Amino acid sequence: MGKIILLRHGQSQWNLENRFTGWTDVDLSEKGREEARQAGEKILAAGIEPRYFFTSYLKRAIHTLQIAADAMDRAWVPVVKDWHLNERHYGALQGLNKADTAKKYGDEQVHVWRRSYDVLPPALAPDDERNPAREAKYASLTADELPLAESLKSTIERVRPCWEELIAPAVRLYDTVLVAAHGNSLRGLAMMLLHISPEEVMKLEIPTGSPWILELDDKLHVVKNYYL
Repeated sequence: MGKIILLRHGQSQWNLENRFTGWTDVDLSEKGREEARQAGEKILAAGIEPRYFFTSYLKRAIHTLQIAADAMDRAWVPVVKDWHLNERHYGALQGLNKADTAKKYGDEQVHVWRRSYDVLPPALAPDDERNPAREAKYASLTADELPLAESLKSTIERVRPCWEELIAPAVRLYDTVLVAAHGNSLRGLAMMLLHISPEEVMKLEIPTGSPWILELDDKLHVVKNYYL
C-alpha cells in the first residue's frame, strides 16, 4: 500500500494581506514558516517516511517543502519541481486585495471568479509585466503553455499530466511521496484520486500547512484519507 501526502504551502505574505496571488512568486509569512515546520513534525511523529518529493516552481511551496523536510530530517530526499503544480493563474486579479476587488466588481462577480469551475477571471494582456513569459523560470515553455488566466477546470487539466506521468509512477516505485503545492493544484490531485465531481471539488477547502494523507491500494485507489 502506498501513500501520497498532499501539503498545501503555509500562509504566504499575500494570504496574510488578503490578495489574489496565483503565479506571483510571494514568499511565506512567519506564520507560514511555522506551519511548514509543524507539518514536518507531524509527519515525523506519525512515522511516515516520504521517499520522493514534488513541488511547484513557486517559492512559497518550495520553502514549505524545505522547512518540512528539515523538520523530518529528510532534506536528502529527491525533489522534482514542476510548473504544472503551480497555483491557479488568477490573471489580472493577481496582486489585488480581495475585499477591494469585491467593492469594485461586486461580491457576486468576485465569487463567480473565485468559486466557479469553468469561468475565467479577467486575463492579463500579453504585454503585462505580470505575464509569466517574462520570467526566467518559464523560459523553456511556449506561449501556448503559459496561461494569462485560468479557471479551476483548466488548472486541473494542467495538473493531470503531472499526476499521470510523474507522481503516479513515483508512488509505484517509492511507495510514499509528498506533494507540496497550492490550494487549487492540490484540488486537482484530490479530484483525480478521490473521483469527486466538479461540484464537490469547488467546495473542497484544503487548509494551509496541514498534511493530508491519502492511503492507496496497488491500483492507486484511495482506501483511506485523513489529516494529521
